[in-house]
Order: sequence, then C-alpha cells, then structure tokens
Amino acid sequence: MARWISGISRRNLLRYSGSFVGAGVLAPLWSTIAKTGEIQKVYPDELLSIDSYTKGHINAGGMITADNVEYVKKLLEPAKYHHVKNMGRKLKVLTTTTEWMKLGPWEYLEATLKNQGKAIFSEKGNVINDDGKPWIGGHPFPGTQNALELFAGLTLSWGRHDTSLYAMKEYDVANNGKVDYEYDLAWAELSPVGRVVLDPKPYWNEHIDKLRFNTVVYTSPASERGASYLNIWDYDQHKLPDLYGYVPSFRRIRQFPSNQRFEPLVPGSALYLSDAWAAGDPLHTWGNYKVIGKQPLLAGVSGGWNSIHSNWEHGIHGGQRGETFFDSVVELVPETIVCEADPIGFARSPVSKKRVWFDVRNGMPVAMVTYDRQGKPFRSFDGCYGLYEDGVNAFMDGKHPYWSWAYLHAYEFQSGRMTRIEQVKELDSGHVSSANNDSIYNEYLTHAALQRLGRS
Repeated sequence: MARWISGISRRNLLRYSGSFVGAGVLAPLWSTIAKTGEIQKVYPDELLSIDSYTKGHINAGGMITADNVEYVKKLLEPAKYHHVKNMGRKLKVLTTTTEWMKLGPWEYLEATLKNQGKAIFSEKGNVINDDGKPWIGGHPFPGTQNALELFAGLTLSWGRHDTSLYAMKEYDVANNGKVDYEYDLAWAELSPVGRVVLDPKPYWNEHIDKLRFNTVVYTSPASERGASYLNIWDYDQHKLPDLYGYVPSFRRIRQFPSNQRFEPLVPGSALYLSDAWAAGDPLHTWGNYKVIGKQPLLAGVSGGWNSIHSNWEHGIHGGQRGETFFDSVVELVPETIVCEADPIGFARSPVSKKRVWFDVRNGMPVAMVTYDRQGKPFRSFDGCYGLYEDGVNAFMDGKHPYWSWAYLHAYEFQSGRMTRIEQVKELDSGHVSSANNDSIYNEYLTHAALQRLGRS
C-alpha cells in the first residue's frame, strides 16, 4: 500500500516539480490561497482536470463504472475501487473545486486566514493561542505538511461550526445486499472554545476547560428509541471524554467506561465512537503520527447535497439488491497528504492503525482505512462534503450557504457489511439539521437534556 502511494506521488506530483517541498507544485499553496483564494495557479491542469489526467477517457459530468475504473484505479482508495470494480458502485465526476472559500464554512475559513501563525503546542502538547489560552478559531495550522498538526486541526473542530445538529438516517447493509437495520438519530456538537460565530467568542468562559460537548440520540426504531449518549471532552487531549448514556429500560442515566471506543453504539452498525470525523478520540490517545505519502485522489468535496429531494435524501444503487451505496459524486482533489497513526492509548483496541487522506487545501479527511491487529484492512470510510447550494436552491447558514457533510459510507472489508448514513433535513421525531444554533446546549447537551430526550 505504501509503495502504491509513493508511486502515485512521484508520477503525478513530483514530475511537476524538481523538488516537492511543501504543498503546491507550481506555486506555494497556502500563500497563494491567503493572497487570492484561488487554487488554479498552484497545480497543473493534470491535477485539476480529470479530463487531462485520463487523457479524455473520463470526463467531468461523466460516470466512473466497472467499465472505465482502471483509468483511475490509483486515484481511489482500495475499498472504493473494489466497490466500483466488483459491487456495481457508480461515481459521478464533478469539476474540481478551485475556489477556496467553497471548501468550508465561511466564518471558519475567514478565521483560518485571520489567525494564521498564532497556534502553538503547549508543553503538554495541546494546541494553544500564542497568548497561552485555548485556540481561538479556524484551522490552527493551515497548509501544514505535518501529520500531528493535521490531526490536531481536525480534532479541535470536527464539523467546523460552533454548534451543529445533524438529523441522520442510517442504513446497515449485510453482505448479501439486504438492509437489515435502519436507524433515525440526531447528532449534536458544541464547541466552547475557538468560536467564530456565536457569542461569547472566542470562548464560552464557563466551559473554557472543555473542547466539545457531543450528544447522540436514537429516535427509531422502537427497540432503540430513547437510547442517548453524551460525550464531554476535556481540552486536555491526553484525557478521555466523560461518557454518559440514558438507558430507556432503566429510565436513568449511567456513566460508561470511555475507553471502550471500538464498539458500535447500536446493533449492525459499522461505526464506532473512535471513527467520528476520523478523529473520534483525543489527540494524544493516538500517536506515532507520520506522513507516508502524497497523491491526488478522487473524493467527494462538493455537490453531495440532494436539493431535489424535499428531505435531502439520496438515491441508492449497487450491491446485490441495489441498496448498498448512495448515489455518489467525486472530483479530482489535486493533492492529499496520507497520514497514519497508532492507538497507543488503547491496549485492547481491535485496530492497529488508521490511514487518513487529508485534502491539503483545507485539512479535511476525504478517506480513511483502519487495519486490524494482523495488519489487514479492517474498515473503510468515504463520504462527501460541500456547500448546500446547487446554483438554483440553497440552504443558508446565516448569510452564507450551509457547508457540511452530506453522506458517509463505512465498509467492513472482512464481513462485507456496509453502513451508510446521510444527513437529512428533518426526522419524523422533529429533529432538524442546523448550524450555529445557540439553543442546542440546553436542548441536547446536558444531563437534563439527555434524560428528556431519552424519555420523549
């Protein structure tokens, strides 16, 4: 696997530059972004156009199928290639996004530009502002080529909003292509530090010692209705979060061991707490962070919002019953940094390492593969981000279109199970997707909220 990555890097990156040092090939990436907000001058056409890369064999607006996937095999992580080659998955190809302000929430990107150069690591290894206080907002290390800094930026802000509420539908698909579990759930996040939209900012001083509040509540089916979990993260990234759960059968809140992060929350799911945003555990509970390669990649970084459906739900296809994959879009990401990390803080982890592909332009993960204790591929994750606008319709986040994830696939190599999750507009239970809603704390992120949600 490492040889494949280094080979693709040499062929598609190094050949455009005699010495590939730092992000960008024709021009330095971050200084160009900071000056112009445009990416076209940084990379050659071969890394900005799938048409150029494949010499016309695959075009923007076309589809990648089993018939033509060999032309882009080395632009796909191994699971996605397998899905297309052997399982009937199809990928619609979009034009590469070159306007940087479309690669994240507007205010977060503004803060990244404003605060560049102010972030440092404390003696304990936590990201702080140059005045010694917690980080103030935006990506702390824009344009970094360092694996620890990439993971630090991701851990500090998962969804890149001050608060997020995701109304979600989950479908768990067996290896015979049958959906054998379905769930409705709401996922809430709040950042007390690094706030860029909601007052008080940049800190909610009452909770300045915390990094994140995160709640998950299941509303369907009846067997899981009311099961809810609250994670409270310390700002110190050596400490595991406090984990509380409301158990409907006992009608009370229990505290759970928070080191059990490699188990699904509900039956049938291929997702663990550890998997969230490819950084579901505190930064320093993993270690041996390293860069193993750089490469272009086909990934979903725009166009995932399905405005045609009133509830944003996606079409499905592929697998033995036509139900295994969401209708998916990809585009040529000109440069990803491929990083690995080991779960040093989890002696009984079933995972030996994770490999994450970061889009160097914004530091977001666009793919992840985890490996079992024998070093064999265990699970793979791919999805799609993007602005919720399509040229005609838009879902707004204040003055700007909402930016978020749209769908996710989590695939188990060894069992053949697939979990697919999509963000929808609203659940039948009344939970509505939103960002930067200052009522979310009392509604979702306290013990009282956990109990109320569990009983509703």
